[in-house]
Amino acid sequence: MKPQERLTGLIEPVVSGLGYELISVEFDAHRRVLRVYIDNEAGISLDDCSKVSYQLSGVLDVEDPIPGRYQLEISSPGLDRPLSKLEHFARFKGCQARLQLAYPIGGRRKFKAYLAGVEGDNVLIQEGGETLRVPFESIEKARLAPEFSS
Repeated sequence: MKPQERLTGLIEPVVSGLGYELISVEFDAHRRVLRVYIDNEAGISLDDCSKVSYQLSGVLDVEDPIPGRYQLEISSPGLDRPLSKLEHFARFKGCQARLQLAYPIGGRRKFKAYLAGVEGDNVLIQEGGETLRVPFESIEKARLAPEFSS
């Protein structure tokens, strides 16, 4: 099991048990920061982040999945929310996103395109009038790219 999968496996039951959706887990090894993005239909408040932080701290102290010291940050996903599950790509169909792939498709690893849905284990993106099928497992990072009108 990959370290990221182990972290997610420890964190997700705690977050969902408190009534929140786990959006993403990121560990910045250089800064030694573990970021956990949570959400729910009513939005996320500082009290929500505090509640999750308190519960997660206990679990992470006992399980000790990250050797050494690190800082735990709990946050709402924000406007440029991470997309880490196939359901996220389906939910935000029609929105613009930035994707970084593990290996190139058509000679490229980075895309800024509109989400066109999900088909099996593929994320459909539209760019320049064409639809591309991107295997979900090839996506290293993905975030919404909010558009602001002037």
